[in-house]
Amino acid sequence: MTQATASQTAGPYWHMIHFPEWADLTRAGGPNEGIEGERIVLTGRITDGRGEPMTDAMVEIWQAGPDGRYDGAFHGFGRSATDEQGRFRFVTLKPGPVPGRGNALQAPHVMLSIFARGLMKQAVTRLYFAGEPLNATDPVLNMIEDPARRATLIAEAGNSPGEWRLDIRFQGANETVFLEV
Repeated sequence: MTQATASQTAGPYWHMIHFPEWADLTRAGGPNEGIEGERIVLTGRITDGRGEPMTDAMVEIWQAGPDGRYDGAFHGFGRSATDEQGRFRFVTLKPGPVPGRGNALQAPHVMLSIFARGLMKQAVTRLYFAGEPLNATDPVLNMIEDPARRATLIAEAGNSPGEWRLDIRFQGANETVFLEV
């Protein structure tokens, strides 16, 4: 009988699939050129359970367009590698509210998938915007009963107009809520 071996990830090989221009969904010549909406910058820092930066992670975003549609003209996919401080950055247009179950509107949000060493599959979470009235009735946010845990999904306004920041923590105090999809 053979002995079991530990699971291993196959990477990270992000450098082979990293195209820095994909972090700017509003870039000239890109698929969203000419689409109207509020230009925003999404930033954050990813840390592990010890609070150390995850310097080799890849963050992918998926979002609706400013009109709240996934099937409209807006191309809502982006990708950003983390830097030596575990930081990521995207330039995009703020998403609109999207229809949910039972005709309820979901608050404007951005889906984030994080790929990193040690993960057998990506970790998925959402980024919501502080101060959005629909946050109070969003069906996903309302599944999280503890206000402190819910707050791990709320991006805060940054220092510059249109800048939003959400830090992501794997394990430990203030661990980000991750979704099973």
